[in-house]
Amino acid sequence: MAVTGAIFVGYVLLHMYGNLMAFGGADVYNTYAHHLRTFLMPMLPYQGFLWVLRLVLVLALVGHVFAAFTLWNRAQKARTTRYAVKKAVAATLSAKWMRWGGVALLAFVVFHLLEFTTRTITPGGDSDSPFTRLTNGFSLWWVFLIYLVAMFALAMHLHHGIWSAAQTLGWTSSALSRRVAKTLGLTIALVVSVGFIVPPFLILVGVIK
Repeated sequence: MAVTGAIFVGYVLLHMYGNLMAFGGADVYNTYAHHLRTFLMPMLPYQGFLWVLRLVLVLALVGHVFAAFTLWNRAQKARTTRYAVKKAVAATLSAKWMRWGGVALLAFVVFHLLEFTTRTITPGGDSDSPFTRLTNGFSLWWVFLIYLVAMFALAMHLHHGIWSAAQTLGWTSSALSRRVAKTLGLTIALVVSVGFIVPPFLILVGVIK
């Protein structure tokens, strides 16, 4: 769970950075999108890097979901008696948030891929220009709303997940390391979610066209 989660943390940071290219306009963003498809050529074929990345992410996703189900199942079998009321409430809310937040993120990933990768869903119209597809999609309020909810779920998932991963990897053995882990989780969650939300919001209000 911790290792596959770390892969996703690295990916969302890089993906967020790429999305910020929208501030440069159509030429900058389209050049960035094209560069992703030609990266490491000729060692890899056209879009080869993207397919390697997709394979790694799919394997990480399968591993992450499998680990989540396995750990949940193990916890259910191990818990023969209920916790004290206060501890039970905190533990239940935390577990439910990670579980259902993860399901929401998985649903959003499917929607996101259908919109920007396979172009099966094209709100606002289809185009061969990645920048035009971006601005067409996020100029619609309901698309932005879906994205906003997903980014909130992502922020909460990162915040709790990074802290949990630090515990799993044995990095929270002291009070200082626990504070660092919590601060790191909160910082990454805020940076990623805000970084993802700002370009779509500016598209929605007409600043980025």
